[in-house]
Amino acid sequence: MPGARRVIERCRELATFTEVAGETTRPFLCESARAVQGLVRQWMESAGLEVRLDGMGNLRGVSARADASTTRLLLGSHLDTVPRAGAFDGVLGVVLAIEAVAADGLPIAVEVIGFSEEEGVRFRRPFLGSLAAVGRGAELHGLRDAAGETVAEALRSFGVDAGAETGLAPEAAAYVEVHIEQGPVLESLDRPLGVVEAIAGQSRYTLRFVGQSNHAGTTPMHLRRDALAAAAAWLVAVEGYARSEEGLVATVGRVEARPGASNIIPGEVTATLDVRHRDDAVRERAGQELLTRAQTTAERRGVAVEVRVELAQAAVAMDAELVGMLTSAAAEATGSTPPRMTSGAGHDAMIVAGRVPSAMLFVRSPGGLSHHPDETVRTEDVAAALMTLRGVLRMFGERSTPERTEAAHA
Repeated sequence: MPGARRVIERCRELATFTEVAGETTRPFLCESARAVQGLVRQWMESAGLEVRLDGMGNLRGVSARADASTTRLLLGSHLDTVPRAGAFDGVLGVVLAIEAVAADGLPIAVEVIGFSEEEGVRFRRPFLGSLAAVGRGAELHGLRDAAGETVAEALRSFGVDAGAETGLAPEAAAYVEVHIEQGPVLESLDRPLGVVEAIAGQSRYTLRFVGQSNHAGTTPMHLRRDALAAAAAWLVAVEGYARSEEGLVATVGRVEARPGASNIIPGEVTATLDVRHRDDAVRERAGQELLTRAQTTAERRGVAVEVRVELAQAAVAMDAELVGMLTSAAAEATGSTPPRMTSGAGHDAMIVAGRVPSAMLFVRSPGGLSHHPDETVRTEDVAAALMTLRGVLRMFGERSTPERTEAAHA
């Protein structure tokens, strides 16, 4: 498994490039991102790819076989990280793609893309790299980071020509992304790989519970308007409801109580709600039900609730033919049919799917850990993913036709 070991070593090497010593923190267009792109560029060129930086800072390597008349398969993932990240989220998909196309006798034209931004850390909006690739780059240039710098200004500071071509080539026919699962399902099944059928839709809300701050010692319990007690009762209801609906996940990820003193009844609480499901109707119904429960729970305690919708993102189905290819290739690589899965996390594939047929392969995450310094992978799982990706290259080359390319862009 020398190829798999090389992939893992390279991912760990990239993890040493960081903005914060002692951890891996690499947001969009930072100095450590420049160093990462330089190294990944070398690996792409050594694999026989012609490399360029596009107008959103995406690193793109195109095989020598690619030209305007050749159907092209896109492979890739992202190169940025969350704060205190692990070594494999995003970068595994890029490094695996480079390793897969480095083999002699590549059967088709390919393009490997290292998206410059997916996590949404710096500009508080995710998928900047893939959004630009599907033609939405111009709308992103005015976004500002915490320091007030715009995306356009950051690109110029990084040395990127914001006017450079960012869109996918007309001959691009499909996109395949390999990614760590970022969850415990494959490990619970003792399976190395899973094939993603759909990426769940997401609804995100911010709720503000408004009661009355007062003295903790002098205000009787029956006369209180405790915003935190109302929010806490609702939080428990969120968990109970989500457990009752198959495939639904709902999370209250942040709760902030004010004024935040031990001897003052909390008069105001801000809480977030994140709801996800592969069926948009189920997700939307769940979101409304949980907001209604927040209102009802609060009213019983004399507390008001204000709601702000932060995100309403539709679920995205993966392409059935590509899912079939990945399933067949993974079965060939592992000796058993991989499970079909729904991704609860968002990925670049959900953006690219709006432009060309797309699919994803998940690699087992030991311990279910991701967005964590202890995030890791197994060498044998990476080897299986590499074999699967090479199998897809072969299958895509066999099945690819001009008619499919034209249909993808109709």
